[in-house]
Amino acid sequence: METRNKLKNLNDPIYGFITIPNALIFDLIEHKYFQRLRRITQMGMSYMVYPGAHHTRFHHAIGCMHLMQQAIRVLRFKGVLISEAEEEAVLVAILLHDIGHGPFSHAMEQSIVEGVSHEYISLQFMEAINEEFKGKLSLAIRIFKGEYSRAFLHQLISSQLDMDRLDYLKRDSFYTGVAEGNVNSERLITMLNVLDDQLVVEEKGIYSVEKFLLSRHLMY
Repeated sequence: METRNKLKNLNDPIYGFITIPNALIFDLIEHKYFQRLRRITQMGMSYMVYPGAHHTRFHHAIGCMHLMQQAIRVLRFKGVLISEAEEEAVLVAILLHDIGHGPFSHAMEQSIVEGVSHEYISLQFMEAINEEFKGKLSLAIRIFKGEYSRAFLHQLISSQLDMDRLDYLKRDSFYTGVAEGNVNSERLITMLNVLDDQLVVEEKGIYSVEKFLLSRHLMY
């Protein structure tokens, strides 16, 4: 019986080739809950104003996973101990962080189901997939919910300087054709470190953080 090769490379217009690191990540990308993100536009109805802005949550999620791989490499290089299980879990969590988005993303988030956030729906999807995958996502869900003891792993997914924001600024800037969001994500990631299990930025990265905050303001 032929075994399917699950260690693929995807060609992304922002970062170039992105490697799918293991079979679990490949299977999650192949899952129907994740594949539906190909039909969910990243910027809602903004393509009515910016004709190029037809990129999807699928693009964004893959890009976030790529940036998370970079962040893990940087932190390990600086002596931060991250186990193989933690690495896989945080990659799963960032990959699935937006899986609960509905049609037109934020633009109709409260219109379709009032009072229910996409984060809540993402968590429901993750727990359903976890049952299918016989508990392989349990650690990822704990990190996603902020219940894991090492806070910096959750902060890499959701904080004021996380992989989600770093990707969407560059991606939205690229597809809309505006320059304001084109942050130097590689520089920002290189400046990350961990102190007392909290995510921090080295002092020499302060100007990059300032530009990042200004970019967020202008893109908003």
